[in-house]
Amino acid sequence: MVGWKAAAASLVMVVAGAVGASEAQRAEDRDWPVYGGSPAGDRYSTLDQINTGNVAGLREVWRYDTGGARLQSSPLVIDGILYGVTPDQSVFALDAATGRRLWQHGPTEPGEQPVRGLTFWSDGQESRLFSSNGAALIALDPRTGKPIPSFGKDGRVDLRAGLGRDPEHVAAFLTTPGIVYRDLIITGFRTSESAPAAPGAVRAYDVRTGALRWTFNLIPRPGEAGHETWPRDAWKTAGGANAWAGMALDVQRGIVFVPTGSAVDDFYGGDRPGDNLYANSLVALDAATGRRLWHFQAVHHDILDRDFPSPPVLLTVQHHGRPVDAVAQPSKQGFVFLFDRVTGQPLFPIEERPVPASDVPGERAAPTQPVPLRPAPFARQAMTADTLTRRTPQAHEAAAREFAGMRSGGPFMPLALGTQTIVFPGFDGGAEWGGSAVDRRRGILYVNSNDIAWTGGLAVPKATDDRGAGLYQAQCAACHGVAREGAPPDFPPLSDIGARMDAAKVATIIKIGRGRMPGFPQISAADRRTIADYLIAGEGKEVRGPARAEGDAARYVFTGYRKFLDPDGYPAVAPPWGTLNAIDLNSGEYLWKIPLGEYPELAARGVADTGSENYGGPIVTAGGLLFIGATIYDRKFRAFDARNGRLLWQTILPYGGVATPITFAVRGRQYVVIATSGGRDPKGPQGSAYVAFALPERAGGGGQAGP
Repeated sequence: MVGWKAAAASLVMVVAGAVGASEAQRAEDRDWPVYGGSPAGDRYSTLDQINTGNVAGLREVWRYDTGGARLQSSPLVIDGILYGVTPDQSVFALDAATGRRLWQHGPTEPGEQPVRGLTFWSDGQESRLFSSNGAALIALDPRTGKPIPSFGKDGRVDLRAGLGRDPEHVAAFLTTPGIVYRDLIITGFRTSESAPAAPGAVRAYDVRTGALRWTFNLIPRPGEAGHETWPRDAWKTAGGANAWAGMALDVQRGIVFVPTGSAVDDFYGGDRPGDNLYANSLVALDAATGRRLWHFQAVHHDILDRDFPSPPVLLTVQHHGRPVDAVAQPSKQGFVFLFDRVTGQPLFPIEERPVPASDVPGERAAPTQPVPLRPAPFARQAMTADTLTRRTPQAHEAAAREFAGMRSGGPFMPLALGTQTIVFPGFDGGAEWGGSAVDRRRGILYVNSNDIAWTGGLAVPKATDDRGAGLYQAQCAACHGVAREGAPPDFPPLSDIGARMDAAKVATIIKIGRGRMPGFPQISAADRRTIADYLIAGEGKEVRGPARAEGDAARYVFTGYRKFLDPDGYPAVAPPWGTLNAIDLNSGEYLWKIPLGEYPELAARGVADTGSENYGGPIVTAGGLLFIGATIYDRKFRAFDARNGRLLWQTILPYGGVATPITFAVRGRQYVVIATSGGRDPKGPQGSAYVAFALPERAGGGGQAGP
């Protein structure tokens, strides 16, 4: 690996904030060394060999199959080596120009949680490649793929440790990679969305030893700012408010920007009155010490799972005639919040607006919620009878009948008992985990959006003496439905699970999770088996006492995540069902907005440009291009003219491109790579693979790919 140490030295200079290092800049330009492209998370590349004039010649040049069907990862490229992960949490290295495998590290323990990326660190002499496996942060030697035994214990740090709870009874998984600042790797984690759940925390570990260097508690303890926004002793038992979506780093100033999730339970907060800091917040921390610099809470006392779903992005905008270093944070509601990244002052006004009150007994919803006045939302904010589908008269009539029995009142309409509420934008956004991209030169933000409605409600748990049924209601019904009917494909039905797997397999999945499902190690092995037995055999097989402890405050269950669909399975709201947006953050105005995605069977009948559900984000290049996959059903990978949204190139992928692509250069040739996966469309091809594209070598002319 000639040049590996030089590239590593260049990278660490970039990460540590060294200035004036031309070789470091060249390495950053040709590589993709950080999740999100750079510590700023702007998903921007200065490469321009592939540009608006020649992108039509782009061709597939290699493919690397990874098995399984649930892949969401965005790989890294450093000095011609591509590092990625597989659906089973294996880590591998490829020759980035050919796709030839150099090494692969298999997981120590089985894991099916998504791993969306990796983290690289080097000081020019030694190096680390960080990933996750199960509940562990792991450190590998990027030259060999072997664990580094001096990091933690045998190359692993248990993310469940140090949270003030029994590590054997909390869930903590690193789905989105941490970020490096100097000799620290700073991480959050994913946890359960029902009680008991781990309390959110941002932690920094020594990159060499794995020693914990600092912790910022996202559920404040006594004496910490924000403690007063919770019940006095909530910090002992409350969970969630975790940082799962990824972070951005201002290297020069040493500020890390952390978006956070919802407090548990997601849909009932009667046991946690107050605003519940630092849930649903953007928190700016001193990266060296973990000291809070400022914060902004986007949803007070969240009861609609309105957590920040994607990493923030750093950019510079012109504001009142002067350049301002800013941080932009998209939301599930379709908002973009824009702040001065040093002071936390909003660059566009944010208004606290009255929102509907909850009528659920015991609930005390926040009376107001913050809404930015600019930019306008990139997702629709309310569903009415006038916005129902008109795809066919029959579809419209069916949707209208169902809609008439629901509540609909905008993005903060709370759930109700016994009645379904329209949640619009839906539980999956607006924005999602793929992130947004920025044209560094112009201050333009590009963000894709889901624009379909979901429904939800609350119910009183059914009285039962069957412990399996009670545990299922408490831990599983939110996703798989009170009647085990599920909401495919994201939440599979469990009514027939006995035909697909045995109780032992079910219990294992409950422990380690799979895809969208977090693991539940906090449920005892005996209770996991009891749930599995209940699912296999049905209610009444075993009676083991009440499922809930006396006095448990979570007295309602969520009736399940449901997309509001017409009888043919298409969204019950009128199109567009997914969009791609270009927003000038200097002015807050939209440059363009287009539908993103289609349903092939509708397009074949002339119903095109509907947009569709989409996961995974865009990247932007100095060649004037925006690349994005994301669409589930058409499996297309597209390149748009970033100036006007005009489609310049597209190809059909082997599976859905439900990940954010990357671009890089090796020996003067520019490549674009995207991870593909069939897991979100069970009717489509199943499998996963990384796919690389480049111009024919003669088209590249052998010239340099760069600025």
